[in-house]
Order: sequence, then structure tokens, then C-alpha cells
Amino acid sequence: MRPSDLQNLKKFLDEQTTRFNVHSFIHADPISIPHRFTKKEDREICGFLTSIISWGQRPIILRNASLLMEWMDHAPADFILNHTPSERRPFKKFVHRTFNGEDAVYFLKALQQFYRNHGGLEGTFETALKEASGTAEAIHNWRKLFLSFKSPGRTAKHFADPLANSSAKRLCMYLRWMVRKDNNGVDFGLWKNISPACLYTPLDLHSGKTARELGLLQRKQDDWKAVEELTINLRKFDPEDPVKYDYALYGAGITERYQLTDF
Repeated sequence: MRPSDLQNLKKFLDEQTTRFNVHSFIHADPISIPHRFTKKEDREICGFLTSIISWGQRPIILRNASLLMEWMDHAPADFILNHTPSERRPFKKFVHRTFNGEDAVYFLKALQQFYRNHGGLEGTFETALKEASGTAEAIHNWRKLFLSFKSPGRTAKHFADPLANSSAKRLCMYLRWMVRKDNNGVDFGLWKNISPACLYTPLDLHSGKTARELGLLQRKQDDWKAVEELTINLRKFDPEDPVKYDYALYGAGITERYQLTDF
């Protein structure tokens, strides 16, 4: 792209980010579920479970994430830390697409191990990031620990692995929620020792299509290689916070497609 094209594209992305990175964005998005809580651990646990089931129709995602919180008596941190095997029984009937009760029960067990013995979700990811060569390896190692508590074989598919070339969209989205912070009140910015600069863009069908129309992504598959390519290009516009443009790609992909031919 010519410098003038890059300037115009940055202007467009900044405008769309400003438009969609607003509090009114929250109510129809999965992030609305952890926004019901104020305690850090409640938000990060609720956010993790909500992000894990965030695929399919949004009303169903919101309904099923709400059901998980209801079964935890709307106190996810206390439930994870203190629940007994008998209190996991209701979760055996949980179903969200291919995520079933067996998966739900294992996630509860693993989270309990994380918080009782490994420093919680933040502590385990921070350690994984320090010991890794980059974010992809950190997620891979985080996943390895999470699945190390005698997980059922079927459950591994619900914790994506970038080193297997998965786009890891839901994990990238979750990390955006936990790490990014600005004055708009959408993302939480709870994990203060991790820089937004190391985040990678959540990539799905809609954002991928928009990114390709804007010339930000050439790779045709929506995989980790595409995530890397897209994030590298977004860092040209804001190297310290490239993932803020997730709002622009989402919003433009849904409501502004008629404008994309300008670039």
C-alpha cells in the first residue's frame, strides 16, 4: 500500500474502533456475562468459561453462559475454589453444541486445580508467557497444563492450540478481555503484568472476510498463520495495542461493508 492508502486505512480503522469500542457494545456480546460481576476472580473465571463456549448464535451463547453462572450460584470464584464432586453433578447435563457435560465437569476440575495449586488463570498464563518464546507457545503451554489433570480425550479440542495452527479465536478474545484496558469500559484490563502489545487478533469468518477486503490479510485460511499475518499488519497502526482493531473488523464486517471498497 502507498503511504496515503495506509493513512486512509488507519483513519477508517480508528473511526470504526471508536464507534464500536463503547459501553453499548456490551449488552449483546458474550463479554456482557463477566460484566455482571465486580470481583476480579469472578470476572476472569466467568470470562474464561463464557469465551470457551462462544461460538454459534449469540443468544444461545448468552443463555448457556448464564446457565453456567446460575449453577455456580452467581459466585464463580467461590464455586471453583470450594465446590465438591457432588456439586458438579448438574453440569453433567450441560450442552453447548459439541461442548458437553463431560467437558464442563473437567473444566471445573481443572479450574479448581489452577486456583488451588497454580496461581489461577492469570498466574498460569503469566508464567507460561515468561517461559515461552512468544504468545503462541505460551497458549500451547497454558493448554498443556490445563489438560494435565486426567482430561478426557474429547475435551482437548475445546482448548485451542496455536502450535497446531488453530486460530484460537476464543482464547485470543478472552486474552483481549483480560489484558486490554482503556477508558471505554468494555475490556477489563485485569491482568496488569501482561502487555496488550503481545496479544493476537481474534479471527473468525466475519473479521477474516473484512480483513481481506481491507487488504490486511492475504492468507485464505482462518488459521494461526492468518492470525499472525493480520496482527503484524495491525501493529503498523498501533504497535502497543493492535487488538483494539478487533472492534473495527467486527463492526465493519457487520454494518459497514459498503464502505470497504474504498481501500
